[in-house]
Amino acid sequence: MHYYEVAPNQIIRTASASFTYASDVELPVGKLVTIEVGKKVLVGVVLRAVSKPNYDTKAISGVIEDQPLPEQLLQLSQWLSTYYATHLATVLQTILPRGLQKSRRDRKASPQESYRDRTNIVFTSEQANAIESIDAMSPGTALLHGVTGSGKTHVYIELAKKTIERGQSVILLVPEIALTSQVVDEFSHHFENTILTHSRQTEAERHHAWRDALNSDKPRVAIGPRSALFLPLKNVGMIIIDEAHEPSFKQEQSPRYSALRAASVLASLHAGKVVLGSATPAIADYYLAKQSGRPVISMKKRARDNAVAPTIELVDMTKRTNFKKHRFLSDKLLVQLDETLASGNQALIFHNRRGSASTTLCENCGWSAMCTRCFVPLTLHADKHHLRCHVCGITERVPTSCPECHGADIIHKGIGTKLIESELRKLFPDKIIARFDGDSESGESIEQKYKELYNGEIDIIIGTQVIAKGLDLPKLRLVGVIQADSGLSLPDYGSSERTFQLLAQVIGRVGRSHHATNVIVQSYQPTHPAVVDGLAQNYTQFYETALKERQRSHFPPFTYLLKLTCVYKTEAAAIKNAQKLASELRKLRSSDVQILGPTPAFYERQRDTYRWQLTLKSPKRASLVAILPYVPSTHWQYELDPMSLL
Repeated sequence: MHYYEVAPNQIIRTASASFTYASDVELPVGKLVTIEVGKKVLVGVVLRAVSKPNYDTKAISGVIEDQPLPEQLLQLSQWLSTYYATHLATVLQTILPRGLQKSRRDRKASPQESYRDRTNIVFTSEQANAIESIDAMSPGTALLHGVTGSGKTHVYIELAKKTIERGQSVILLVPEIALTSQVVDEFSHHFENTILTHSRQTEAERHHAWRDALNSDKPRVAIGPRSALFLPLKNVGMIIIDEAHEPSFKQEQSPRYSALRAASVLASLHAGKVVLGSATPAIADYYLAKQSGRPVISMKKRARDNAVAPTIELVDMTKRTNFKKHRFLSDKLLVQLDETLASGNQALIFHNRRGSASTTLCENCGWSAMCTRCFVPLTLHADKHHLRCHVCGITERVPTSCPECHGADIIHKGIGTKLIESELRKLFPDKIIARFDGDSESGESIEQKYKELYNGEIDIIIGTQVIAKGLDLPKLRLVGVIQADSGLSLPDYGSSERTFQLLAQVIGRVGRSHHATNVIVQSYQPTHPAVVDGLAQNYTQFYETALKERQRSHFPPFTYLLKLTCVYKTEAAAIKNAQKLASELRKLRSSDVQILGPTPAFYERQRDTYRWQLTLKSPKRASLVAILPYVPSTHWQYELDPMSLL
């Protein structure tokens, strides 16, 4: 009889991650098995062999897969559990696909359709230098800082080819599911049988992709968002993270891990390499690369020799003389729209706010429509003719009269993507217009409409941040930004960085070919450094300014953060318990830990609950981890290394 420590994929005891089971056959570490826990039958992972215990043990019920999980993936899961102070069972739920015990029908591989004409890639000197530098470097991380249009994707493809030739697999992470179609299309010209995984696939499709990786005896290229990192590939030689600055690489649910940090650990376990590609690297990542002496490879020129830089014009929104024809579409933007569409080309209109109007109020008494559960303004969605809370999702009818004074002077203020869409449909009734945001209907995503976008069948593209990154559309000639500074008012240390990144990225959608292109940017704060440097795509200037500000205010990369949030049914209970924990933590007298708060969370009320938070800073991450045992297990949530304090 053999005995093993097995970790179940559900929390049985908070203090125990694994339990001892018996097996009459020898099992390798990483084997997926079924085990009985009480009356439940759970999935478990064999962690290690142990000697016979002095108590009775249950037998392992069955084996799920012939192949065990790769040792490196098992080590990564244990690292995630320790580093993010999360129960191993919670990590396993993230790493393993759902429905592991279900039998699946064999699937037929569907041919990958391609929308692009391709010739052999001729590398620029910068691309060739990047490929050579990364290929020659020691295992570890390289930061590929390439301006938009510099041809980072071709560098990824060549690096992947070299890795595959060495008999090693490649994982390519993209920030949005919407971008996978474009990336898969690019890669399908060069690699057969790529493995694609993302959350829009069915449970069966994701399980098949996972099994494909587990049972593959050849090096493979796997593509997907952050979850693709956990595909059980045996020999990973390179992990490429495209648009590495994107916040979607940080998981918001437990375990709240950073895919960049996890990729670094997984690559080191495989003795592989990580490439962080971005035109606008995160300030903290750029600083850490410089400090640690890892390669920072710059690609400052567009890949195409004949690429013509776009003409950029900044419109001051405080001057109403710029808006004689329309209240939020400037005269310059309307003129450029007319010219672009008349010549049969595409225009892209960017605004990072959904809905039709952000505020509904009574002009007579000042009443404002608020969510009764979350106490935030309800957003008008004119196409559905209802008001919606963007926190909890509750909807209400649009009032025809004020519930307070019963007056009929109800007005809707603010600009959202749906309002922009309806206004442009009035101005250009004969044009095909498509909107892409969090409210897009099923079947209307960028991924599903990519062929029409690429071929220029859609005349005007409207959207939030999902359209700002990664897209390379050959018929796009105009980019319009409705309000460049809309994110600057958010009370977060990273708000200016996010504004800079979005502006630099959306401008980078044009100026990639020999065609003349235009960018019209409207802003209430035209002199703000994030706006000025974003329009100029001047990363160095913005980085140096922002880094000094971070150092002065003790924010990452000069300190680590821990966000503690309590959730209670009443405001009094939230305040009382937040103050109580703050007082207890201050008594610990951790000299290197600064405790800020308690303060109301950015969304203080959500779904009939109240949220207050504490923010802890320390130059030592271990000091913050040491505080976690003092945080109550009920009513409190914690996040190490939060990307945002909102």
